[in-house]
Amino acid sequence: MQIQKEKEMDWRNIARPVIIIALAVCLVLFGVYKVKETYTGFMQEYEGTYSAGGGEKIEVTIPEDTSVKEAASILKDAGLIKYKLAFQLRITGSQYSHSLQPGTYTLTTGMSTLDMIKTLCYVESTREVKYTLTVPEGFTVEQIADRCEELGFCSAKEFLEACKSGEFEYPFEIPSSEVKYALQGFLFPATYDIYADMTPKELIQDMIDKFNSIYTDDFRKKAEELGYTDFEVLTMASIVEKECKLDSDRAMVAGVFINRLNDDMPLQVDPSVLYVVTDGQYNQAELSYDDLEVDSPYNTYKYTGLPVGPICNPGEASIEGVLNAVKHDYYYYLTSDESQGACIFNKTYEGHLADIEKADAAKAEKEAAEGDGSEDGSDESTDSE
Repeated sequence: MQIQKEKEMDWRNIARPVIIIALAVCLVLFGVYKVKETYTGFMQEYEGTYSAGGGEKIEVTIPEDTSVKEAASILKDAGLIKYKLAFQLRITGSQYSHSLQPGTYTLTTGMSTLDMIKTLCYVESTREVKYTLTVPEGFTVEQIADRCEELGFCSAKEFLEACKSGEFEYPFEIPSSEVKYALQGFLFPATYDIYADMTPKELIQDMIDKFNSIYTDDFRKKAEELGYTDFEVLTMASIVEKECKLDSDRAMVAGVFINRLNDDMPLQVDPSVLYVVTDGQYNQAELSYDDLEVDSPYNTYKYTGLPVGPICNPGEASIEGVLNAVKHDYYYYLTSDESQGACIFNKTYEGHLADIEKADAAKAEKEAAEGDGSEDGSDESTDSE
């Protein structure tokens, strides 16, 4: 028994310092981790890249004669920033020093620190705006390149080469090397000022920054809930953009795509093929049977699933349409001029064919009536002579 007790005492004597050392190491490691985490967060805020996440709108008021320190406290209390000192240093050490403007602002938790600073501070630009570029919803990289050339900003070739340079940080991971342009979908539709000393790469970065300001953490969360990657959402949104004329149809059409994807049915959307056969220009109205056979990972007639990547740059309404897709039993839809651009949905292929027949008949009747009217008009014109 005495020997047994001595052994237990020896074990305890040995174990106690080991445990103490282990705990000390853990505390040190935890401390190092916390210091590193704090440093990283502080620097992100100082550099202007920090975002509280999400997309919640928060209204803040900056009173007259508010100091930068007081403004930092207001933003921290609102949950928009984390480190007041980093925010203060970022402003005072930049061109935004002494430019804080009083007023009531609507900010979002998805905004970066720098975006908030730009909103709260006014700095008169010394750069000359030489061109104004408007990118409509649904424009492709190729069409934007042509628009830049039309403006005289740069050649289409220069713009496309800049897009292919690989010098940009893509908002999402690009899962396939078969995409034609990795930036397709990320050049957000909006109006951009182009300065006299601006380069194509700077313009492209502005477009990517605009996309990042729109595609918030809330969007990412919804994509995850749907079971799709952000890139898949963007790809589907690009098709919705090309297929829908009315915002009210976007979530319904997205629901059709999801139904077909879930049942392993080909999407069979014309714009996916038109993107290939028109080299991204969409200057062809209809597809031929030969077009439908083109061997391309974008061809949704030939291959099931989504295209390999976006077929245009969708607007916010199309992205939201996908993220808020309506659950229903429709697998087919038809866009008809006779329905003022609204989609006509059907659950069966037979019903869809009937919808097409009705739309064609209505179109033929309308054209016949317009033809009669033009003939009457020409007779009256002749008589008046």
